[in-house]
Amino acid sequence: MSDKSFALPSSIKVIEGTEAAQAAYPYYTQFVPEDDQKFWFYNSMHFPEPMHHFDMITAEAAYVAMGAFNTRVHCLPTAKGVDHRIINGRVYIGGVVVTDPDEIAERVAEFQQRAGHYYENWESLYDQWKVKMKALIAEAQALPSPSLPDYEPLETITEGDAVPASHDLLKIYQQQIEGYHRMWHHHFEFLLLGYGAYMTFFGFCKKAFPEISDQAISRMVAGMEAEIFRPDEEVKRLARRAVELGVDHHFTDDVNIEQVLADLDKVSEKGKEWLADLEESRNPWFNVSSGDGFYHYHRSWNDDLSLPFAALPGYIAKVKAGENIERPTAQLIEERGQLVADYRELLDTDEDRATYDQLIELAHRVFPYVEGHKFYCEHWYTNLFFNKIREFGRLLLAHGFFGPDGVEEDVFNLTQYELESAIIDLMLAWGVGAGPRGPAYWPAIIAERKAAIAEWGKHPTPPALGNVPEAIDDPAINMLWGITRENLDSWLDDGTENPNELKGFAACSGVVEGTARVVKSVSEIGRIQQGDILVCQVTNPTWSPLFQKISAAVSDIGGSMSHMAIVAREYNLPAVVGTGLATVKIKDGARIRVDGGKGTVSILEDA
Repeated sequence: MSDKSFALPSSIKVIEGTEAAQAAYPYYTQFVPEDDQKFWFYNSMHFPEPMHHFDMITAEAAYVAMGAFNTRVHCLPTAKGVDHRIINGRVYIGGVVVTDPDEIAERVAEFQQRAGHYYENWESLYDQWKVKMKALIAEAQALPSPSLPDYEPLETITEGDAVPASHDLLKIYQQQIEGYHRMWHHHFEFLLLGYGAYMTFFGFCKKAFPEISDQAISRMVAGMEAEIFRPDEEVKRLARRAVELGVDHHFTDDVNIEQVLADLDKVSEKGKEWLADLEESRNPWFNVSSGDGFYHYHRSWNDDLSLPFAALPGYIAKVKAGENIERPTAQLIEERGQLVADYRELLDTDEDRATYDQLIELAHRVFPYVEGHKFYCEHWYTNLFFNKIREFGRLLLAHGFFGPDGVEEDVFNLTQYELESAIIDLMLAWGVGAGPRGPAYWPAIIAERKAAIAEWGKHPTPPALGNVPEAIDDPAINMLWGITRENLDSWLDDGTENPNELKGFAACSGVVEGTARVVKSVSEIGRIQQGDILVCQVTNPTWSPLFQKISAAVSDIGGSMSHMAIVAREYNLPAVVGTGLATVKIKDGARIRVDGGKGTVSILEDA
């Protein structure tokens, strides 16, 4: 262990007045004294905002599946799953590593056999995976809305079913929970193998070319086609169609979306034609969340058209000006081909060149999954899942569970286990013919938890907890979250060395000076103006329609293979990720310089 450390988990106190809300999270997610012996970091990449109690299923189900695949299915040699804890609504994680040489050797043999099957049959298995995911989505869509009749229909007797509607509530809910867990198992079936292929190539390059930068290696897999980029492509298509059809004048900043849709339906056949194009784009491509798919209130584009409609005026203006609005995929592919060829020339032996060719070919084959899966899993399925849970919120609201001032969204202030108990309470009351106890029980608890979420959001949280390890050897933690020993040292720096400079990963080259727009939640992205530099905890591919506005991007968390870094490269946008505290040290409106080649951010002038 290093002599440097962050605050110990035991020293982090529950914010006064929120103790009951903290205690409501499952017991196995609470910090205990033994956790002081381990290093933890705040997973702001996936959970940048305090977590509502039901939303914690997005962490729990993910870590259940990730652990099972790492540890028991694919048998990654040196890394198993991750532990997770929650304090003041913030999710911390810590890796479980394998250090025993004999166990590593045993796991290597297992991993080679299992991973080899996937790598040899990647395309056919991935095609089967898409069929599985679409079938899972169809199953969730087909689940009926929960309801309770005054009396069972006579058919319950005459058709021999004799199972009342109350049982269906439990069945539907349990099917929703099971389906969500199953989705995460599908998610991790390929993901770590996709990263693994790239990491193997990365390791080869670092050994063969000691001076090569992380960014140069990552550019060798840029220029991918993945489903998660399709929603933005559809917005661009709709912008072009608006210009072609002569209805582009309807799309302006701060437009009333419902009014525009109504006007287009009335004005002409051209308007109706554009609306038909919109419907074509919406199903399925607008089934993406405005966030990263982990919060119930990060609604899909289909539920809230604000984000795509905010992007349309900018794209339309560029189309009319004759500017190219396409992602520079061809340029990226040409650049990556030249990079691959140039570095291949530096290899000395035919054996090294053969290994290099094999590794880069595999990386190109598997890497699109690393981003493409997100469309089906974190976005399409998860948004559908949350909407199905809203149906239970609607049912409980109708039976008074949330009080006279309640709303269906109140359901997300219950844990997944409490929601099942509330459903059973309603089942009992319906069957007994008496009133449920929930209306007297839940409103005060929900009010308490809403207040806690609001209070937690006002307080900063440490980027890491516990003693800093001598080395961070897990390549996934390095590349995805950007957690390295060097970065942790910079997070611990008190700022006396250079208070106006932050260091991170050089995600995409380019030097830009401009106004910092500090965005700490999805709800704030509307503040971004043309030419701003986005400063955020983390971003995701579904923000890409906004990339036409910004000139550069900076994030607190993330490594060279984080979603923000990948998206920045795909859009050729200068970016620095994994700075640790950019959203704390940079004030909204400050003038900053981003050097995406060096991985530095300089504060030139305060707001």
